[in-house]
Amino acid sequence: PSGWNLVWSDDFTGSSGSPVNGANWLYDVGTSYPGGAGNWGTGEIETMTNSTANVYQDGGGNLAIKPIRAANGSWTSGRIETQRTDFQPPSGGKLRIESRLQMPNVTGAAAQGYWPAFWALGAPFRGNYTNWPSVGEIDIMENVNGANTVWGTLHCGVSPGGPCNETSGIGGNRACPGATCQSAFHTYAIEWDRSVSPQQIRWYVDGQQYHQVSQTQVDATTWANATSHGFFIILNVAMGGGWPGNPTGS
Repeated sequence: PSGWNLVWSDDFTGSSGSPVNGANWLYDVGTSYPGGAGNWGTGEIETMTNSTANVYQDGGGNLAIKPIRAANGSWTSGRIETQRTDFQPPSGGKLRIESRLQMPNVTGAAAQGYWPAFWALGAPFRGNYTNWPSVGEIDIMENVNGANTVWGTLHCGVSPGGPCNETSGIGGNRACPGATCQSAFHTYAIEWDRSVSPQQIRWYVDGQQYHQVSQTQVDATTWANATSHGFFIILNVAMGGGWPGNPTGS
């Protein structure tokens, strides 16, 4: 859009079945970060892989992340992060992080346990993996159990409790405009605005704002610890865990 400069993008234009571009992305594998909390800190039950069965470009300009249930009931899925960890607004400026996404197209009982997300973590987390949530987490799009709802959340401070109401965080949500989140692509975005005082983070779906967090909603130290650095971006589909609950036989 007018007034903005594109600083990074990936349009997933690779051939059908190809892995993601390793210059842009790294794969999280297994069930935790090295030395970090088990089950990715959420209780989710899948094992993340770098297999093109779970994470692949579809040949039509889309990335697919596909959870797969094995015959023994175990799950695999995919979780990728940007190599770059320096995404933040310039001083006095704004940063917009945006993706065009369709959630897993499954609803009702069969959707129990699905937890797709498009989110960002503060750069100090990488290589440490124990300093959440003080380093900041911006959930641009989360969804559970096939609900026609997008959730946007800022995580910060200490857990449990603290100024950011952990583990829930400071969140908002709404239904997807027009077609459901599961049946169509929608554009999910945040704008992190350093051009205003107090600073703001705003959440959008298809250009419609539905949530905002202001710098003055938390104490100065909490805000600084959560935002005084760059971020890296994550795309993943978890299965099960503390928020959605685990998949059932359905």
